[in-house]
Amino acid sequence: MTVVGPFGLSVRDQALEADVQAGLAAVEEGLLEATKSEVPFITEAAQHLVRAGGKRFRPLLVMLAAQFGDRHAPGIVPSAVVVELTHLATLYHDDVMDEAAVRRGVDSANTRWGNSVAVLTGDFLFARASQILADLGPEAVRVQALAFERLVTGQILETAGPSDGRDPVEHYLDVLGGKTGSLVAVSCRFGAMMSGADETVVDVLTQYGERLGVAFQLADDVLDIASDSHESGKTPGTDLREGIPTLPVLRLRERAARLGLPEDLALCELLDSDLTDDARHAEALTALRAHPALEQARRDTVRYAEEARAALSPLRDCDAKAALLELCDAVVHRAG
Repeated sequence: MTVVGPFGLSVRDQALEADVQAGLAAVEEGLLEATKSEVPFITEAAQHLVRAGGKRFRPLLVMLAAQFGDRHAPGIVPSAVVVELTHLATLYHDDVMDEAAVRRGVDSANTRWGNSVAVLTGDFLFARASQILADLGPEAVRVQALAFERLVTGQILETAGPSDGRDPVEHYLDVLGGKTGSLVAVSCRFGAMMSGADETVVDVLTQYGERLGVAFQLADDVLDIASDSHESGKTPGTDLREGIPTLPVLRLRERAARLGLPEDLALCELLDSDLTDDARHAEALTALRAHPALEQARRDTVRYAEEARAALSPLRDCDAKAALLELCDAVVHRAG
């Protein structure tokens, strides 16, 4: 059994391990090639987050999904580069919107070069992803375009907030389905599709990716509250400071409205105050870390991971399926 990829994923089959390792190495080369420009400054900015590392979660899913067809098909690695470039581009934009100072353990692009350069670098990465995508055929372009529409819609819905009478938790889970689930689902879809897997298999893996993507983001929500910057590679409580209500906060507000406990109401009041103040921010983080709402958010993460696991049941048993199942456990472990 060999450890490979993010989360210490263990792969039991040597052939699968070799395929995944070779695929991820090729993706890394493809990312560096795709982020080169004739303008040295653009190359530096575009490769800033590539060279900072990252879990390469989406390319790993492309490689594992490709095991259900011809795992050496030529479109697999380029499609993995496309999804990772798209993901990286959204990080540049997200950091501007969130005014984040740290990403993947290094200064965020907006901190280093300013918001304009960060936004334009994200646009550059989208453009390079589109160039690669064009060579993968019209169906791949259509799949990516629909996913990108969902991603942007999710971001807009997050910014707009829930409509009157809409349950905030339901709204937020819809947001995550767009913002995160869509691209993780496409990672699985591309891997299976590019390998020529049966359409039924493609659909199963797409559904798995959608649910796993939401679980992955919910685990991030928990980590944003529960971890320190050394563990997560970014500043803890970034969303909290910006007033973005992630699931632990929404579960707190839900509980406060239902039970009306003074300590819950007091914490909600603290969260509604100016959390750009470091002392208030630290107080809010400490209180949330000890609150039952955080444990509820962990349970929500487990629920989505279990739905992802269940979605795989129609697939034949094999080492690739076992690795996908293990990813469900790994996502939950992150939130533990």
